[in-house]
Amino acid sequence: MTKDPTSVLGPQDAPEAFATQPPAPVPEPQGFFGHPRGLATLFFTEMWERFSYYGMRALLVLFMTAPLAAANPGLGFGEGRAGAVYGLYTSLVYLLALPGGWVADRLWGQRRAVFVGGCIIAAGHFTMAGPLVGLPDIPSFFLGLILIVIGTGLLKPNVSTMVGSLYPEGGARRDAGFSIFYMGINLGAWLGPAIVGLLGEKINWHWGFSAAGFGMLIGLVQYKLGDRHFGPVIGKLGTGESAAVVARRARTFYLTAGAIAAAAAAFAYLASRGVLAVTLEGFATWLGYGILLLAILFFTYLIFDVKWAAGLLALWAVLVWILVGRYGVELGGQYATAVLLGVFVLLCLGFLVVRRASANVENRRLMVIFWLFLLAAIFWSGFEQAGSSMNLFARDLTDRDILGWEMPASWLQQVNPIFIIIFAPIFGWLWTWLARRQANPSIPVKFALGLLGLAAGFFVLAWGAANATPEAPVGMSWLVVTYFLHTVGELCLSPVGLSSMTKLAPAGRVGQMMGVWFIAAALGNLFAGLVAGTLEELSSQQLYWQVATFIGGAGFVALLLSPAVRKLMGRVE
Repeated sequence: MTKDPTSVLGPQDAPEAFATQPPAPVPEPQGFFGHPRGLATLFFTEMWERFSYYGMRALLVLFMTAPLAAANPGLGFGEGRAGAVYGLYTSLVYLLALPGGWVADRLWGQRRAVFVGGCIIAAGHFTMAGPLVGLPDIPSFFLGLILIVIGTGLLKPNVSTMVGSLYPEGGARRDAGFSIFYMGINLGAWLGPAIVGLLGEKINWHWGFSAAGFGMLIGLVQYKLGDRHFGPVIGKLGTGESAAVVARRARTFYLTAGAIAAAAAAFAYLASRGVLAVTLEGFATWLGYGILLLAILFFTYLIFDVKWAAGLLALWAVLVWILVGRYGVELGGQYATAVLLGVFVLLCLGFLVVRRASANVENRRLMVIFWLFLLAAIFWSGFEQAGSSMNLFARDLTDRDILGWEMPASWLQQVNPIFIIIFAPIFGWLWTWLARRQANPSIPVKFALGLLGLAAGFFVLAWGAANATPEAPVGMSWLVVTYFLHTVGELCLSPVGLSSMTKLAPAGRVGQMMGVWFIAAALGNLFAGLVAGTLEELSSQQLYWQVATFIGGAGFVALLLSPAVRKLMGRVE
């Protein structure tokens, strides 16, 4: 979930990741708790958007895996297919934040991008509810997800950018403004599962999706009513270019986007007809390989040069050709990507050994950013089990009886935002208190602690799963304790995520390094869905034990390497 920006910044809530326009004058300096009146408009816009997003997210896997013949029928997907859809959906939400920010900066301005994005999100939720008026289940479901992904990509990065633009003076007042803003996000993340989950699980899934759409509509109405508080400049396009130049750029963008959409639609049609032997699980897996490959090539280009990047790409292609033929499509791609990652790491180590003192600070810090990128992706691949495998655990293996009434499984999605609201200020105070005593953990140590906290939560859940059966479910306390430990891990890792990108980024590449954080979240979310899909072959205990072991191992490696990583960072803390 999303947090206080002075202490916790989640990947989906990065402020000013794409801001290019100059700061604008504050139109109403004392309108909302001593802050610009425009903050209230953005507060409620984001609150209702998060209401719709987290409300629908709490139902997504439950709806997909609900039997077709149930009183409240779902889609009847297996865990593997449902996990792949969940992973693709949540990862694309982050990936499309990158072009969404570009559209706002270069074509529309943040104000228009937020409104159009919200309209598309609402249309997506209502499309998912289409079976209420006779639309077919599967097409309306997937079309709705696509619309929500596009709309969120437009809205999410730009509403935070507008918050930053309200405070041209920066400083503590801006931090306080973001603190208020992120409380609204947590409020929406708490209310969404409460209302949408109750309607979806207890009455009809599609009524839940409708409620998410109406929530977004409420946010849009108050956004339009309050946009006068932004003044004449905030959120407007600020490129300084002529209308003709922007129009030409817009035509190129629309043609490119249309071509990509047509190609994607053709691919989906051919795959659904069996012309292409591609499954959702296979597509999601190879998308993950592609994201990691692009990250490796990007950092190779920055640290070395384009020739080295081209060489690694050629090496990967050869490895895929050899290993896929020997081990099959999935394992072959996995081995090829792992080998390429190993080669890149060896190149970096060789560079440091050969160049030693002559290795410039920029290259050293880029290596650190890549390391943090990998750790963040691993963290989110475990943390995002909350909406997939842990949601299924809540439904199938958790006793949710309260005085004879069965609580909706989706309501347990509220535990994390509640813990965030309680503990984010405490952790913010703790880091400050430790810093005054010269004992504040370094960035790499905090990342390691975050992974270890996440792993501890999964060890607890694996213990609970060992004693759980559908006939004898375990108490909700197992999930509550797990969410508590996950929140502790999140508060250790997520606060320094974006901060570390801004501190370590080379001059002129801060925006790109913000994008790297989004890509880490996308990669983690994608693999979270794929991992959850293994519930078709594994028991819950086996799945959570394997996840805990892998993430815990990564945490210990991160802790062991933290002194060396801190040395590479130099004096940035």
